[in-house]
Amino acid sequence: MAQDNSKFLKAYNMASNTEQQFPPDVLLHFYALYKRATEQNGFYIPPTNKGDLRSAFKINALVQVKDLSKKEARERYIELVETHIGEVPD
Repeated sequence: MAQDNSKFLKAYNMASNTEQQFPPDVLLHFYALYKRATEQNGFYIPPTNKGDLRSAFKINALVQVKDLSKKEARERYIELVETHIGEVPD
């Protein structure tokens, strides 16, 4: 678990510090998997403003990962980083 979390944190740092530009759907995947992997009290729902399209897309992305365990979300986040940015060191 500690090694899994360490690799996840390295992947997060890589994603946070990259200068690469990603399409919105990839960014939403990063967002949803990160939120699912790190949420402390169950399912995360972002605050919304009536008619806020950005929040609607975020909620949709979160719903798509709601059945993942935190461990699965961390693993998929790492895979996403490796697919789009590069290999995450162990």
